[in-house]
Amino acid sequence: MRADRVFAYGAAAGLLGDLILGDPRRGHPVAAFGRAADAVEQVLWRDHRGWGALHTAVCVGGAVSLAATAGCAVRRSRPASVALTAAATWAVVGGTSLGREARAIGYALADGDLDRARTRLPHLCGRDPQTLDADGIARAVVESVAENTSDAVVGALVWGALGGVPGLVGFRAVNTLDAMVGHKSAHYRRYGWASARLDDVVGWPGARLTAVLAAVAGGDPRGAVRAWRDDARKHPSPNAGPVEASFAGALGVRLGGTLSYAGRVEHRPVLNGEYGRAVGVPDIERAVRLSRRVTWLALGVSVAGRLLAKGRTTS
Repeated sequence: MRADRVFAYGAAAGLLGDLILGDPRRGHPVAAFGRAADAVEQVLWRDHRGWGALHTAVCVGGAVSLAATAGCAVRRSRPASVALTAAATWAVVGGTSLGREARAIGYALADGDLDRARTRLPHLCGRDPQTLDADGIARAVVESVAENTSDAVVGALVWGALGGVPGLVGFRAVNTLDAMVGHKSAHYRRYGWASARLDDVVGWPGARLTAVLAAVAGGDPRGAVRAWRDDARKHPSPNAGPVEASFAGALGVRLGGTLSYAGRVEHRPVLNGEYGRAVGVPDIERAVRLSRRVTWLALGVSVAGRLLAKGRTTS
């Protein structure tokens, strides 16, 4: 079986596994990677970019090397290669858990239980829940669904199409490191610089594909493209900007504005502000459904891209 078909069957099976089972409840490989990365940090941490770059190289390089070794071990067995790709896809994507957490917060808000919604919000994003009212929580959820559709699903599929199992694992390793040390706190401003910049680089193609597919799969393609074109560059993140702007236009809502992380207040530009309305609780479900459509479209695009690339190399 050709490598492109291995990826196609394995990635599809992995996404189905995620759809049916969600994230592994115990022994999650991403959690194991996080513990290993934390142990490396305990040894290497210095308030210096160079030591942070070494931390990134050790953690990401180690994860990719293990994935490549596993791939080589099963290369002669087609069923085993498909199974490994499926397992890796299931482990690194998180679309079902993303939707489940978003809906749980939406249900709490629909029931008028603001305290329960605030309690659950940290499971989804790093906002300060106590500073948010119901509308603020709904907006935070929609923004997190948009951004994590790229970070937790589409980006992994793109790199899986490019690099197989090592690509899947490497992308998730970079994304996890960015979440751990890439934020702009005093402790990680220098040490996490390399992880944050690498995440910007590897996240670039997945973010653009997510924005395109949100425009295709959303209810207002022209609005999504307009918001992406006009507002994406205003966002402080080069990858979250296109994704959130496209989701905002596709859903017909306004995203962005003032938010708070760990006591640090940020005033971000409003995305789709001229044409969108305020986010409401029903928009959480709409965002989750859009995310699901984008996921399956991304699988199709990734598989088609790998098949096309394979065809060109053999012609």
